[in-house]
Parts: sequence; structure tokens; C-alpha cells
Amino acid sequence: MNPNDKHAPLRALFLITTPKLSEKAAEMFQRGAIPLQYQWNAVGTVPSEMIDILGLGSPDKRILLCTLPKPFADEMLKKMKDELKLSSVNSGIAFTLPLSGANLLILRLLEQLNNGKIELQDRKDDTDMAETKYSLIAAVINQGYSEEVMEAARSAGAGGGTVVHSRRIGNKEAMGFWGMSIQEEKEMLFIVAENESKLKIMQAIGDKCGMHSDAKGIVLSLPIDTVIGME
Repeated sequence: MNPNDKHAPLRALFLITTPKLSEKAAEMFQRGAIPLQYQWNAVGTVPSEMIDILGLGSPDKRILLCTLPKPFADEMLKKMKDELKLSSVNSGIAFTLPLSGANLLILRLLEQLNNGKIELQDRKDDTDMAETKYSLIAAVINQGYSEEVMEAARSAGAGGGTVVHSRRIGNKEAMGFWGMSIQEEKEMLFIVAENESKLKIMQAIGDKCGMHSDAKGIVLSLPIDTVIGME
């Protein structure tokens, strides 16, 4: 990896794939000495009957995350597409999200990745995000409502999604004062969608599973810089 640009904006690189391919990807990260790697267990939202019909295998998924300078992230995406065959059926999807800020420790660790040859700056990214084609839609909901959220999203044109189980931390008294659910167990549903359908999908989720519903959903979106595996 020898990028010519010395001023490298940061990217969060996400890989959502099968457990088997996640192990191969982890080896790729290790070979590239890529730091700040995180991994979560997740579940795909494809109905079980469709999995049987299409022969897609287990719905179990893994999410891998690392933070990289943009030139490194772009090169890693290309390598994952080739080595993991992300354009094939039931392989996975990888994408990058711009990061507008990072603490000094993260910046120093990433700078060491290229022996100090890249100047990592916490500054405005030069990428024109208005030109991006996809967005990441994230819905945080009470546990047990991911199927309802996905049903609403599909009615607005969404494809599939990935569910991660999580747990709320916070002040229960404050939550109760504002009339918010204090259920600790949560689910996070991630959907990659084209920008043209993003608002429609978010509106459908909000109407059916928003704060007014038992799901107590909060929906947000983030611009995706680059994506592979959507073919």
C-alpha cells in the first residue's frame, strides 16, 4: 500500500458476511497489519423458507469493522471483492463510511500503519457525498421487533438487512421522565439502500415502528462512500 496522497481522510470499513468468510477476511486484515478490528455476531433477515428454496445456507452473519485511511480502505475493498468473491450469491457486502472525527490515539495508530508517511488529519473530507449512490439505514428498536421493521422496509423497496442484538445503557429515571422505553435489550437493524429509496424506507419504518409504537424505533441514515457486493 503506497498511496501518493499524504492527506488521507478516514473511513470506517464494514464487512457483513458469513461466519466462514469472516474468518478468511480476518486473516486478510491480519496479513495487512490492519488495526482497530471489531467483530459482531448478527443474523440476516431473509425468511427461512426463502433460505431453503434458494439454498442460501445459514442466516448467521458476522460484521467486521476497522478504521482506515481512505486509500487503504479502497485497496482493501478491492482485495475483499477478489478474495472473498463478494459479487457472488450469499457472500456478503462491504462498504465504507466517512468519519468526520477521531481521537488522537486512533490517528497515531493509523499513522503507524504506513510508518508515518501519511498525514492523518481530523478535517473536512474532500469527497462530494452528494454523489454517493447508497446509504446505510440503521434502526434501533426494542427486542423482538426486527421482523416488523424489515416488513415495513420491504414495503418501501428495501432488499435485505442484518440484525445485531444490543443492550441499552443509560439513566432509567431520565428515560422514564421523557416517556421513553427503558427496555434494556435492543436490536439494531442495518439496511444498505439506494439514496432514491432511502427516505421512503425510513418513513415506512418510522410510521410502523417509530417512537409511537411498541417497537420504540429510532431511525437514522449515513452516507456510504464506496460499496461492493450489491451486484
